[in-house]
Amino acid sequence: MLSDRFGRSIDYLRLSVTDRCDLRCSYCIPKGFSGFEEPSHWLTFGEIERLLAAFARLGTSHVRLTGGEPLLRRNLPQLAARLAVLPGLRDLSLSTNATLLARHALALKEAGVARINVSLDSLDRACMEKITGRDSLLPILDGLMAGKAAGFTPIKINMVAQRGVNEDEIDDMVAFCIRHQFILRLIEAMPMGATGRDAAYLDLGPVQARLQAKFGLHAAATELGGGPARYLSTADGGASIGFITPISQHFCASCNRVRLAVDGTLYLCLGQEEKFEFRPLLRGGASDAELEAAIRSAIELKPQKHEFREQPDKIVRFMAQTGG
Repeated sequence: MLSDRFGRSIDYLRLSVTDRCDLRCSYCIPKGFSGFEEPSHWLTFGEIERLLAAFARLGTSHVRLTGGEPLLRRNLPQLAARLAVLPGLRDLSLSTNATLLARHALALKEAGVARINVSLDSLDRACMEKITGRDSLLPILDGLMAGKAAGFTPIKINMVAQRGVNEDEIDDMVAFCIRHQFILRLIEAMPMGATGRDAAYLDLGPVQARLQAKFGLHAAATELGGGPARYLSTADGGASIGFITPISQHFCASCNRVRLAVDGTLYLCLGQEEKFEFRPLLRGGASDAELEAAIRSAIELKPQKHEFREQPDKIVRFMAQTGG
């Protein structure tokens, strides 16, 4: 099992297959940004498969496909099928904005993707257009329903809660997710890049207390994923709401994940600069043993915690560059 110098087991890898996206969410990619990685710098499917096989041999059992928007990567179901059968990999999931999910849902499910997370910050069409930079709500909802029809379970809805932007829609989103048996995850905006720092941060502590009282929520009886969310459920267990609170109540002590960007850069923390470059090794003839040794060395670089509160201007890269 991979373990860092602070005794944390690292068994969760978020794999970015592209840094490009068809949306321009106000807290993520800056409007007008065009400095994306050259496709020649992207790891090939063969390079991804080889590197993830090494991670799996060392104990990485959870892999999430991310971006940017991962469904923009051509032939993604083929990559998913190759990763799903890697020895040691127990869980393959996908994070998506769902604008393209309707056309790919069935192929992804057949390829071995078990679960999906969908970014959906509002059920109001005008609000979604303001947040995402395009009229995106209807294709997202079509994708969601296609994912449900394809049999993905669970389906989690990621809602970045922002003060004065969509905070008044949280209760409607809770009701929507209960109705469709989706799991809602409320997320605090993080100060990553200028876009993240400009987001209207909302402390989820008071929101959690209010929802807990209104919907009779209790601590979830079972674990609902390998990520950082803390879950509450209704008394009958029929609905769950997760809270991801990197600012108001950080979860660094239990962090079990690292992020591999599309260019082969492994980022050890969202809020720190420590990283390790795997592309030169993969394209320079490194053996499997050398890859495994490099992974162990990289994990040793993982910092103890982020400094979003202490140094909110520290990270200039935005989320899509880091990998979901």
